[in-house]
Amino acid sequence: MAPERVAVAMSGGVDSSVAAALLLTQGYDVVGLTMLVSPPEANGGVSDASQAGAVADARRVASLLGIRHHLVDLRQDFQRAVIGPFCEEYARGRTPNPCVLCNSYIKFGTLLQRARRLGASRLATGHYARVGRDEMTGRWVLRRGVDTAKDQSYTLFGLRQEQLARALFPLGEMRKAETRAEAVRLGLPVSQRPESQQICFVSGRSYGDWLSRWRPEAARPGPIVDPSGRQIGRHRGIAFYTVGQRHGLRVAGGKVLYVVGMDASRNQVVVGGEAELLARGLVMREVNYVGLADLSAGGRKLRAKIRSAARPAACLARPEGDGVVLQFPRRQRAVTPGQAAVCYDGEAVALGGIIESAR
Repeated sequence: MAPERVAVAMSGGVDSSVAAALLLTQGYDVVGLTMLVSPPEANGGVSDASQAGAVADARRVASLLGIRHHLVDLRQDFQRAVIGPFCEEYARGRTPNPCVLCNSYIKFGTLLQRARRLGASRLATGHYARVGRDEMTGRWVLRRGVDTAKDQSYTLFGLRQEQLARALFPLGEMRKAETRAEAVRLGLPVSQRPESQQICFVSGRSYGDWLSRWRPEAARPGPIVDPSGRQIGRHRGIAFYTVGQRHGLRVAGGKVLYVVGMDASRNQVVVGGEAELLARGLVMREVNYVGLADLSAGGRKLRAKIRSAARPAACLARPEGDGVVLQFPRRQRAVTPGQAAVCYDGEAVALGGIIESAR
């Protein structure tokens, strides 16, 4: 019987390269896929040189491993599903996480479809997360990676059951240091490649500068107001601000102020003190149930992350209309519309959604 064919999303980095190598040792028929996602126009997107370097690294690794490699042009899909919504959310005064959209609609959406056309049954990535099937419920379950400092289950919460069924995360049981050590042992040319700290399509620029080219209205100066609506300063454009921000406010006075909200319809940035940043709860929409099939009316006690770097906090999750409300025993700081809220039941992702508002 021929071995199962698996496609690996190869970015040219150490994580996806080691993922491909591990699958080979496990006996899979591995094929490498590298996404081309740079915007069709050069308006502030990743430079051709930057993207070409990543493609070249992926090809070098594929050649060394002896696997086929394909370049997949997903620029139009990426523009529609990731860049467009990213710009729209910022123009609305919200702070999105584009990795959530990319994982759900591009990697395990369009790219998975391309992989299936090449005869691959599943798609693997270099994410630090774990996936498995709960034999009692029959549901596919997404769990945190063993390396809690690198865990990426937060940005994968949007994967539906049929997507999780075809997902492989070979690094889920590993720590980052082990991944690099394995890359060195295998002699991979990307073993010491540094990790990117930026969004892939925002290269060498601040989000605000990048957005000012794609959505000029989001970089239009306007008033900074206090919670009562009194103007106390001027801002550069709502694209340059997010809830919880302290620096760059250009507001006179000795009181420490933070961005506590934005009103895109009035082009206003609202600032206040630490107390105005704290919230007992939040409302989230676009909810995806992962480990849980649903919530009872009385709700369920879980632990929630309200941003990728946050520590999970105890909460009560209960359904409300077409969304879910999270209530926290301890007030949470800087609940940010547009960001994801992901709820965990132990190590497993129970559900997640996009924050609509603090409550």
